[in-house]
Amino acid sequence: MYAPGRVRNSACDRMLAAAMTLTCLVAIGGCVPPQMLTLRGGLDSLRVVVDTLVVRDSISYELLKETRREVLELRDVLLSTRATSGSTTQELFEQTGRLEGKLDEVMGRFQQMRTSSPAPGTALDPRQLYDQATQDLTQGRYALALQNFRDFVARDPAGDLTDNAQYGIGESFFAQSRFDSAAVEYAKVEVLVPEGDKVPAALYKLALSKEKLGKAAESKKTLESLVKRYPLSGEAQLARERLGNPGHR
Repeated sequence: MYAPGRVRNSACDRMLAAAMTLTCLVAIGGCVPPQMLTLRGGLDSLRVVVDTLVVRDSISYELLKETRREVLELRDVLLSTRATSGSTTQELFEQTGRLEGKLDEVMGRFQQMRTSSPAPGTALDPRQLYDQATQDLTQGRYALALQNFRDFVARDPAGDLTDNAQYGIGESFFAQSRFDSAAVEYAKVEVLVPEGDKVPAALYKLALSKEKLGKAAESKKTLESLVKRYPLSGEAQLARERLGNPGHR
């Protein structure tokens, strides 16, 4: 369950750690490897906050603004030390730039959600939710895509696009190389919509996920089942190619 208080406290703790690291850097007048490694850890923590935070309310928005302010301060410090610290600082400087861009993107999404949100008591349009999830997936916003696809399936479990949305959940995990979770979600496509158009594609990606997990025998069995049950599908042709070339990856 989403808990703004816990998210805020956790993020603030990370910000405090990053701020303490920056203070040490300024005090010593330069950058040595241990401090730079600590700073890199702070950046990684910030990146996790941005990647996983699903922005839903004003508390989260304020947290995003605070996070962005900390990133800007971090960039200022890196600018002042870059000339004397070499390539390591340059790399971290570039990371902060990418993180700042991602923060701007998430803040923009929040503004879009606030302006397009329905009036209290009005249900969200499932099709709009699905379209937004699809856009998030194609543009690499996997955490948001995952959440929106899950919301869609929960809101419209018997709809025409339910199998597509469930497949999208699997794709969100697969794109992040989380093949164990992807396999679980691909398998659910047929459970939710046994006659759905996405079943062949889900079976094929299920086989690929098992292959990535080192389960070659299970992968082969899934491919064979796909060919037998959906012989005319495009995925069946892909499955035949893989079965005919065991060394193919």
